[in-house]
Amino acid sequence: MRHLNTIIALAAINGILGTMLFRYVWGVSVPISEFPVLTVLIVGGGILVVRLLQGMLRGEFGSDLLAGISIITAAALGEYLAGAIVVLMLSGGTALEDFAMRKASSVLDALAKRMPQIAHRRSAQGVQEIAAGDVQVGDEVVILPHELCPVDGVVIEGRSSMDESYLTGEPYKLSKTPGCEVISGAINGEGAVVVKATRKAVESRYAKIMMVMDVTRQRRPRMRRLADRLGTLYTPLAVVIASLAWFISGEPTRFLAVLVVATPCPLIIAIPVAIIGAISWCARRGIIIKDPIALERGHTCNVLITDKTGTLTLGEPALVSIQTHGIAELDVLRMTAGLEQYSKHPLAQPVLDAAKERGLSIPDANNVCERPGQGLSGEIEGRAVVITGRKGIPVGTEQRFASSGTGLECLVLLDGEVRALLRFRDEPRPESKSFVAHLMPQHGFREVILLSGDRDTEVQYLAQQIGIARVFSGKSPEEKVEIVRDESRFGSTLYLGDGINDAPALAAATVGIAFGPRSEITSEAAGAVILEPSLRKVDQFLHISRHMRLVALQSAVGGMALSVIGMIVASFGLLSPVAGAMIQEGIDLFAVVNALRASQLGDNNSEDMT
Repeated sequence: MRHLNTIIALAAINGILGTMLFRYVWGVSVPISEFPVLTVLIVGGGILVVRLLQGMLRGEFGSDLLAGISIITAAALGEYLAGAIVVLMLSGGTALEDFAMRKASSVLDALAKRMPQIAHRRSAQGVQEIAAGDVQVGDEVVILPHELCPVDGVVIEGRSSMDESYLTGEPYKLSKTPGCEVISGAINGEGAVVVKATRKAVESRYAKIMMVMDVTRQRRPRMRRLADRLGTLYTPLAVVIASLAWFISGEPTRFLAVLVVATPCPLIIAIPVAIIGAISWCARRGIIIKDPIALERGHTCNVLITDKTGTLTLGEPALVSIQTHGIAELDVLRMTAGLEQYSKHPLAQPVLDAAKERGLSIPDANNVCERPGQGLSGEIEGRAVVITGRKGIPVGTEQRFASSGTGLECLVLLDGEVRALLRFRDEPRPESKSFVAHLMPQHGFREVILLSGDRDTEVQYLAQQIGIARVFSGKSPEEKVEIVRDESRFGSTLYLGDGINDAPALAAATVGIAFGPRSEITSEAAGAVILEPSLRKVDQFLHISRHMRLVALQSAVGGMALSVIGMIVASFGLLSPVAGAMIQEGIDLFAVVNALRASQLGDNNSEDMT
């Protein structure tokens, strides 16, 4: 049952209160007055002990093992009230941790939900809606405006633009004209196109990403929680002290008293409280924590592996330079914008934005025409203007403008002469360089790796701009996963990405952070989601992770130290099991109050990113 721990905790509270009322208010005799706590011990304690035994059979020896031993010992010695208090501590702490943990969600379910389900197949009988899985190689498929492309194929009719950034990492909406390849999962623009399928849906690029995601999830090792790691040291110590007290004194109640005091509630309760406080603090900063392990492990990561497009860059093409010959730069920009205002080409908007930023008045255009492969043409102020790529003009006429080999570009012809070259590039975020420089001194990262599916020239350019030495370019989702796994063998990795093609790598890394809520699949694969596309939020996450871990360790270690003192006192017979349980509750209160500081982080030093 989803809320079983909460139900057991509430039942334990009622049982303890019932026994106290029977015994001290109504004066009921002991055998009857202990019936409520006995019921709690048998039913609730039995369920918890069975669960612990099942975990032990799987090789899991967590911090709550002491509580299980205490429950069994209390039942054997007839100390039912003390046992019920332990049941309350264990079930209450586990319920608290369940609340801190994310709701169960399946990355594969999210992938399947977004995967194209239908296709519009064109045949001699007309257009028919069929399941995407029924599309065969060679079938003609109509892709409607704003529809997901159901298969990999080649455009044979129509023209549009498609957003493939979720899959390829390319930041641009790419024009699709006859002869252009399309990939499944891409989002079509405003025009309908007809595509000839080159692969079945099960063999498509999108389906392969799903398979990689499935393999990654199955191979991902289970990470031990902070409480479990501390419990491996604390549990044997408590058992040794309790056993020595029993052996030396010959009184089994001392064994129980020591174990009750030793019940690791600072681990079971205080750490989840610290996590919940940090999750709340993150939420107020626009950082959604989907897996608390991301908070526990975030600050311990020493290798950052980051995607390029949309993370370190803005994810949008921008006009970065204009080269001219025989004409003023602003005149070229003004006339180009006049023509581009009638185009739906992906590079039209950057030109218009650049003209507006410079305060230019955009002229009207006449006889506007845009044919596939021939570019955009029209008349502005009596001059013939053509905007096209290098393939759209005679060979050799563009020699005065050498290609840089990076970014996107287009040539502008005035009255038949090549007069300008416009270059576009996905520019770095303003804070990218300072963020990379900030990681090593402030967060202890030993290396930053740029891992992208983009072209090598673009990736190398960005790496030089922001100061990253190690670069991988042109990598598929499968290759990204392998690189992340290789790096994770030598240290804890933090992966930062925003596209569907990043989802398998996010799941494979020690900690995955989805940058911006662009994709439901990416968000499901990650341990944390940065809602606002700002690298300062990633820095804040790392500072909160460090603060939370410090507070959790203070609460857990401080609480355990007090528990050790209580164990020593109990081993001399100075505490009964019930008194030991009450002492432990006081220690719990101290640990929880201290753990609440995790939600009160002040200056997180992100201002240092300057």
